[in-house]
Amino acid sequence: MTATAPHAAASATPDTSEHAKDRAPGHKTSCKDVYVITGGSGGMGYATALQLGKSSNAENIILLISGHSEVHLTEAAEGLAHAGIAAEIHTEVCDVASPDDVLHLADTAARLGHVRGVIHTAGVSPSMDEYQQILATNSLGTIYVNRAFLSIADEGFTMVNVSSMAAYMLPDAMLPTRVYKAVKIGPNALFKKLDRRCRLLPPAMRAQMAYPISKNFVNWYTRHLSGAYGEHGAHIVSVSPGSFDTTMGQLEKDAGAGAMVDFAAIKRFGDPSEVATLLSWLVLESPVYLTGTDILIDGGVVANMTLKDMMSAGKSSVH
Repeated sequence: MTATAPHAAASATPDTSEHAKDRAPGHKTSCKDVYVITGGSGGMGYATALQLGKSSNAENIILLISGHSEVHLTEAAEGLAHAGIAAEIHTEVCDVASPDDVLHLADTAARLGHVRGVIHTAGVSPSMDEYQQILATNSLGTIYVNRAFLSIADEGFTMVNVSSMAAYMLPDAMLPTRVYKAVKIGPNALFKKLDRRCRLLPPAMRAQMAYPISKNFVNWYTRHLSGAYGEHGAHIVSVSPGSFDTTMGQLEKDAGAGAMVDFAAIKRFGDPSEVATLLSWLVLESPVYLTGTDILIDGGVVANMTLKDMMSAGKSSVH
């Protein structure tokens, strides 16, 4: 059986300025600053929208939050409004694994006003979906989002890719970093190679391999695109959260990932507001010189785990 990436596009080469002109939006509806949050209807994305919406300049901010479910997006918008945020709220249904959806999201953002930053939180974990969807959403979704917004990035723009401490949980020898370069051929080529790597394992273990590989790719791709974003005077960083008290975090806790807290310096799950503080700062205040790097916010888990600990945790997560 040949693996095919859902919605794969022909190429992963960043949009050129000529291509960007072809996609350039028409009249902007506002001169306000626009911040896009994928996966913004819950968890870290929602917590970040709440903080951005209450920031000191919130009355001059437009928040465009996207997600899979129109119902959840409506609930999120109502919750933000009820919380009394000063920012203007817009929502859009978007599957980040669909390049067409993502291009439409970028065009919507550009029409709303001056796009100043994107916080890409959309993703799926092993307890949420099967391994091929994990690869498609986490890896290909990151490609599509980063490419689409690169074409409209300008001086001071910030792209934030939310990864995971899982990106650090596999020994270097198990990470297919050489395979990541297939992204230069196209998303489908990358997907096939990542899929092939996961298929080396029994079916029950494939999601547990797909997740750390897909998140490690997010960090790699962030570094890979730093030069392209730099040409626009923009910057790009990834953020790798540890165990947080979100719906996804609780799903993984029940699946065995809660044991990670045992290795933490701060022995508890993180509160979504803690990572939201970091994500908000990155798009509102961080210097452009901060680029092409990853920021761990995991309560000290990775710093305190040994290789033996990582291998033990990996075995327990698939039983």
